[in-house]
Amino acid sequence: MNEVVWGIHAGRTGDADALFLKQGCIAIGWDAMGDLSVLAADRDAFRQRYVQAYPEAKKGGIATVSGIPYRFLHEMKAGDLVVYPSKQDKQVHIGRVAGPYQHVAHATQGYPHRRSVQWLSHVPRLQFTQGALYEIGSALSLFQVKSYADEFRAAVGGKSAPALPVDQDHSVGLVTDDMEDTTRDFVLKRLAQELKGLPLEDFVVHLLQCMGYHARKTRVNEPSVDVIAHKDHLGIEPPIIKVQVKSSPNTVTDKDVSALYGKLSHGEYGLFVTLGSYSPACRSFEQGKGNLRLIDGDELVDLVFAHYEQFDSRHKGLLPLRRIYVPQVLEAD
Repeated sequence: MNEVVWGIHAGRTGDADALFLKQGCIAIGWDAMGDLSVLAADRDAFRQRYVQAYPEAKKGGIATVSGIPYRFLHEMKAGDLVVYPSKQDKQVHIGRVAGPYQHVAHATQGYPHRRSVQWLSHVPRLQFTQGALYEIGSALSLFQVKSYADEFRAAVGGKSAPALPVDQDHSVGLVTDDMEDTTRDFVLKRLAQELKGLPLEDFVVHLLQCMGYHARKTRVNEPSVDVIAHKDHLGIEPPIIKVQVKSSPNTVTDKDVSALYGKLSHGEYGLFVTLGSYSPACRSFEQGKGNLRLIDGDELVDLVFAHYEQFDSRHKGLLPLRRIYVPQVLEAD
């Protein structure tokens, strides 16, 4: 049976690097929780203790964060492998858990919850596939390595294969796709949570302005039309675009789309924007109308990416994104 493989980080700045490598241990923080061994061996006990110790913690992350000390004490076992990617020496250190949980009261490094580790291998990051490196780059401080665990098992004792040429590393494409999907999910969730109802109309107005349109919310209570957009300053030259905005993640029906289309006069265009999706009937209706465009959640994210640099500071604060470069997988001829 293969050993369980865990990944661990040494703080955001690698401040426990010396503790890990020089004292032969791994450790986690959560100082205020005290000695974990006195808690009942169930997740609810750890969750309650975490809430007591950190009353200001965000509720949405309590289950995940309080589960880390629980896993460190009760799920990690002596004999398991542990993978520590060091930010200091750019190497991946692989060891075997050698002892039980220990609580070091008043730990000077701020990492009181510890386990002894026998370090077995110290491998340059370049020896691993991009997928393996991405997995151990988890945002959690302690996590189980699953998808690429065999790579780290093989690296124990210098058994790892020579580094693959980048153009033969099939995990590169998987990592790129995963990073893009994660960012897309973040944008849609952020919009859905922060801009329910009318605020999403303001966001669409700003997006259209960044695309070069003059746009404004309708000043009258006109059902099915939330935003008016046009190219000229006065809004009297065609084409005039009438926009309906739906912040719901649900599927839009052809009834909603038909209602918008019924508001269009000769020479006007209709734009329907939703965070959700459209029914097949909606898409069929769109195909038969040259002056109608339906934008779903995925297409809206595409527009955000394309025009993000033109966003003002308020909207960039709403969607805090940072430009990074990711590998582009080139198809073979």
